[in-house]
Amino acid sequence: MAVDPSAYVAPTARVDPGASIGPHTRIGEFCVIESDVAIGADCLLEPYVYVKRWTSMGDRNEISAGTVLGTDPLDKNFGGARSYLVMGNDNKIREHYTISRGTQPESETRIGDGNYIMTSGHIAHNCKIGDNTVIASCALVAGYAEVESQAFISGGVVIHQFSRIGRLAMVGGNTRVNSDLPPFFLYSDFNVAAKSVNIVGLKRAGFAADEIRGLKTVYRLLFRSGLKQEEALRRIEAECDSEHARQVVEFVRRSERGICRESRGRHNGD
Repeated sequence: MAVDPSAYVAPTARVDPGASIGPHTRIGEFCVIESDVAIGADCLLEPYVYVKRWTSMGDRNEISAGTVLGTDPLDKNFGGARSYLVMGNDNKIREHYTISRGTQPESETRIGDGNYIMTSGHIAHNCKIGDNTVIASCALVAGYAEVESQAFISGGVVIHQFSRIGRLAMVGGNTRVNSDLPPFFLYSDFNVAAKSVNIVGLKRAGFAADEIRGLKTVYRLLFRSGLKQEEALRRIEAECDSEHARQVVEFVRRSERGICRESRGRHNGD
């Protein structure tokens, strides 16, 4: 392992000889990079970033001051064995954030590509974060949770371990997520509840009007029809022949914690 000649390492930074630093990457003042760390090309680490052992990241990641990557898991069962934090490309992680590596030997926490992760939060051991998510300030993601691509997690959200949040779901601020949230819908309340289709998020993602109308039908069948869950899923399969409807059905059928329900106060955007 080595520091590429085109990389910049500030005079006060400490980079272990066993670390690898890619081309044109910049390591700021007072950063600490441990052994067995791999950082790709064109990354930026602001001052006081600490990257711990067995962490790897791809290219063009921007890590802001005071962030610690690859921390030991916050898990009493952790025995100190080798495990990993694996990050993709083009992620932005803002100030004072922590992300842990896996608990079990050779397990991993995985962060995909293009995520925007804001300040003062934590992603715990063995989480899976997809691509192009937004995780706002002070959100806490507990162990083994999964956040699928393009989801939006608002500020102050707390996500219980093993919970799953589907693609293009949006979770409102200060919500407690303790069940699975199917894709494409909007959720809020202290005890998480479904509210409507995530219309704004879907439009931003380029969904056509007929696709959004189809997901409104899926939402009504799943949350408002009064049908038992499996019967609602069969109705969706029969009446909503689209890729997105199939994604919702598959997500719900794979749920082990169970999905959340709709609150009594319905959202106007249904």
